[in-house]
Amino acid sequence: MTTYTAHPIGPAVLKELRDGDDAGRPPAPLTDEEGGAPLRCCLRRSEPGERIALVSYAPLRRWAAQTGAEPGPYDEQGPVFIHADACAGPDGDELPFANAHRTVRRYSAEGHILGGLLVSTPDAFDEAFTDAFTDPEVALLHVRAVEYGCFLYEVRRG
Repeated sequence: MTTYTAHPIGPAVLKELRDGDDAGRPPAPLTDEEGGAPLRCCLRRSEPGERIALVSYAPLRRWAAQTGAEPGPYDEQGPVFIHADACAGPDGDELPFANAHRTVRRYSAEGHILGGLLVSTPDAFDEAFTDAFTDPEVALLHVRAVEYGCFLYEVRRG
């Protein structure tokens, strides 16, 4: 069994997003009274009373800027929750947000969508990742929420 790593939004990008998101708006921090928001900075759900922000994030655009990819119309931005202030990042190696239906979306080195797979159980992720990366055309995976299509985290080859 291969183990894959869920990559949160990196610290440098989080710093940028806390100043202004990928839609050019400043964040509007709030106190999460109920908790439960999926935080992309530390890949866990928020606790009641934590200060969080909902920001617009363009994960494929940022990856493309690093790799030289040209995602064209596949470049998208969407809402993600992050801590309003710096946090320690993920705390452990468990696959986050695996307790619900998720979509594993495949991307080529050009940043084009190559397909996706609905994953329904926590133990099905490893097989979905392995299957995706047996295709040499697949360079990157996004795990997304089924309900709204929101980006949760990425998984890279190797």
